[in-house]
Amino acid sequence: MTIDTTDATLDRVGEAITDVIGPDHSAGTLTADTLLFGSLPELDSLALVELITVLEDRFGFEMDEDDINAEVFESVGSLAEYVRGQLR
Repeated sequence: MTIDTTDATLDRVGEAITDVIGPDHSAGTLTADTLLFGSLPELDSLALVELITVLEDRFGFEMDEDDINAEVFESVGSLAEYVRGQLR
């Protein structure tokens, strides 16, 4: 899978993550390769639920429970790719 690192969706996902985990990780420092769940201590299970809610609200989709997995939340890029797929 090739991840488009110049995509506006990637930027918006990074902003959503920053809004949830706090300003210590500004959206500008998050890249497609930034690992998420298990790598960012601020992204615990409660923050993950909040992130899902923020993404659903900002992008206008509902995340299926089966899609909440390590593959989707592996990195900022994999999460942006998932969101992009929901918008098609």
